[in-house]
Amino acid sequence: MSDIAVEALDTQTAVEAPSRTAIALVTLALAVGSFGIGTGEFVIMGLLPNVADTFGVTTPEAGHVISAYALGVVVGAPIIAVLAAKMARRTLLLLMMAIFAAGNISSAFAPTFESFTALRFITGLPHGAYFGVAALVAASMVPVHRRVRAVGQVMLGLTIATLIGTPIATFLGQLLEWRAAFMMVGGVGLVTMLLIALFLPKDKVEEGASITRELGALKRVQVWLTLGVAAVGFGGMFSIFSYVATTTTDVAGLGSAMVPVVLALFGIGMNVGNIVGSRLGDISIKGTIGGMMIFNIVIMTLFSLTAANPVMLCVCVFLIGCGFAACPAVQTRLMDVAADAQTLAAASNHSAFNIANALGAWLGGLVISWGFTAAATGYVGAVLSVGGLAVFIVSVGLERRTGHA
Repeated sequence: MSDIAVEALDTQTAVEAPSRTAIALVTLALAVGSFGIGTGEFVIMGLLPNVADTFGVTTPEAGHVISAYALGVVVGAPIIAVLAAKMARRTLLLLMMAIFAAGNISSAFAPTFESFTALRFITGLPHGAYFGVAALVAASMVPVHRRVRAVGQVMLGLTIATLIGTPIATFLGQLLEWRAAFMMVGGVGLVTMLLIALFLPKDKVEEGASITRELGALKRVQVWLTLGVAAVGFGGMFSIFSYVATTTTDVAGLGSAMVPVVLALFGIGMNVGNIVGSRLGDISIKGTIGGMMIFNIVIMTLFSLTAANPVMLCVCVFLIGCGFAACPAVQTRLMDVAADAQTLAAASNHSAFNIANALGAWLGGLVISWGFTAAATGYVGAVLSVGGLAVFIVSVGLERRTGHA
């Protein structure tokens, strides 16, 4: 970690270290927000047929709302981080959650498909900025050697959302109406605002903070390289996950009733990976990122080779979910290499992950359209992981030559 980054964290930290209880309450508040965002992002995937029926469009056309949300994340993260450079982090978090809550509640009342699509785009705008600022706040409250774990605890809300939040919201949307799911997610946003207001102390804007300083992150090669690791290296996870239902039924020969079980294994893997990876990251950030890239190459290749075996399919899907272990480390490395422009860099990480999502899904679909089975998405994932590892090796090599991040 660079000296400048340490100083940036130190200046952002309160004069006296917060108590363990205070840290736990703030972390809980931030994690509830990430739980809401994760649930809101993924619940639409299980409700697309319902949305299509309501607005009289085809299911593929309804899928455009997923792209609209992802576009909002990609666009919103850097823009909000820059424009809010002179805003206190507590205030910014409250604003982001207000937009998120309002966007989801408004989505529940959208009268037309066009308005619903526009509202999903708006709702996606605060996604990256919230995660980025939440990670910075969590890291600033703990000693340097526990930063990755703190970031992972915030992300735990996101991984739990894939396992619990999304299924519950989907069930609610199917039982009542899809609009009820977005009301639920909006309610989580309001609860998050209350928790942040209660538990996160008011902070001051860091001295020297400005739009120009935040834009300085774009001049740092290491910021771009680390974002490249996320955008390319994690595309493989999304390539496999996007078509895992097809792999389960068409390749492994399992019934459709097993698809939720396989998806749950992926979610369990993400949670295990997040917890274990956070601890490994506090030992070695670079070791965790590089090691997990190699791990992904091996497991994703194994996935393609053994997907026809139901047992191996389940084992590999769980282990692919564990690949999330590198995410807290990547987020923390971005904060380090950005020095005094941490907000823009930290927020942009989630833009990179959405690019990975789009890239992985597109390449996976392309390979299937060429006549390969869905199991071939594992090879796509392995190639993308090789690409991510290559970018990371370049990043580390450049860091060693220059002597700083």
